[in-house]
Amino acid sequence: MAMVHFNKQTFDAQVTHGTGLALVDFFATWCGPCTMFAPVLEQLASEVEGKALVGKVDIDAEPEIANAHDIQAYPTLLLFRDGKEIRRFVGIQPKQVLLRVLEEA
Repeated sequence: MAMVHFNKQTFDAQVTHGTGLALVDFFATWCGPCTMFAPVLEQLASEVEGKALVGKVDIDAEPEIANAHDIQAYPTLLLFRDGKEIRRFVGIQPKQVLLRVLEEA
C-alpha cells in the first residue's frame, strides 16, 4: 500500500485525525514538474512504508483540501505529525532530503 491517493474522507481520517508522520504531495495532473516528481514519491513511499504515510492530493479533484492548507504552488509537500503541519516544501525536492527530514521528524 505504498502511495495513498487522498480524498476528503481519507485525508481527514489518515492525516488530520491520524497519528504519526504523513507526507502529502499536493499536485495537479497538468503540472509538468508534478508528473516528473511522481516516481520519486513512489520510491519514497515504498522506502518509508511502516514508518510514515506518503500520499497525494489532486488539487483539481479535491480543491477543498488544497484551500484549507493554503496551497498556492505545485507541487507542494506538507509534512504532518499527529495531524499538525510541521514542515512545508514548495517545488520538487531530492528524495535524500525528504528521507532525512522524515528521519529527523
